[in-house]
Amino acid sequence: MGGLQIPGTNLRLSPVATRALRDGAMVAGLLFLAYLFLVVAPQAKTVGFDALSYWIYSIDDPYRITHGTMGSFVYSPVAARLFQLDSLLPFWQFLWLWLALLVGTVLWLGGRRRWLWILAFPPVAFELYHGNIHLLIAAAIALGFRYPAAWAFVLVTKVTPGIGLLWFAIRREWRNLAIALGVTGALVAVSLVADFRLWQEWIDKELLVSLRQPPSQPQLEIPLLLRLPAAAALVAWGAWTNRKWTVPLAAAVAMPVLWISAFAVLAALPALGRPELQERKAKPDVEPAAALSPTMRQAPEAR
Repeated sequence: MGGLQIPGTNLRLSPVATRALRDGAMVAGLLFLAYLFLVVAPQAKTVGFDALSYWIYSIDDPYRITHGTMGSFVYSPVAARLFQLDSLLPFWQFLWLWLALLVGTVLWLGGRRRWLWILAFPPVAFELYHGNIHLLIAAAIALGFRYPAAWAFVLVTKVTPGIGLLWFAIRREWRNLAIALGVTGALVAVSLVADFRLWQEWIDKELLVSLRQPPSQPQLEIPLLLRLPAAAALVAWGAWTNRKWTVPLAAAVAMPVLWISAFAVLAALPALGRPELQERKAKPDVEPAAALSPTMRQAPEAR
């Protein structure tokens, strides 16, 4: 018996109606994406609003623009060093390359079958329009189950979505947790030696300011101090019940500022089931006898 059960009722849509709703939702999402770039963009001229922050700053004084205003750079000094080469290009060239990177990330996350669904997700449309890093965080989370070092990107940029690392702690995957924290710690240690002054400025001008007063821009005004425990509980439940989808959802909920585009992190969901991104299973120290060939099972003196 196919079709979609409507929650709270005894009604079930037929497979044809279910498929029509699904395809209609995708078309509506793609039309919204086209509307943003073909109608809104020429009038508002704000494509790359967030991407500008990664291009305009100087590594000598990356936090000079007031927090929450156009062009302000809000990430750690490690990220400031990561993005510093962007200013070598004219902004329009950087923006095209940046959008190409984000679209490529969508294609990788969705694979051959689901990339259109990701493009049709409205938060992703906003993300592509503004050019933030939520899609890159989605990729880091998807990779992080197999390659925990990828979590370093999350921790040196948005920071608080790192609550997803509770997945490893709850499941007692201490090696993965140690890799994620160790790589991040090594990057921070080197950065502290090279850019100690920038760390002081980042804490004073960005980190503490954002915790006290989020920027006055459209957002879901739920305090971070309420969202963080909720995100932690979600990850803990997911780790206990083996539900990976809770990690990108918790990362979105735990964003420093809860923009609509923050939910573009959910673009990680289609990639979570890929075989090549599954956790590595620990190899046994001694091979089981059943796995050995008859020759190998013979006593040493009989060979």
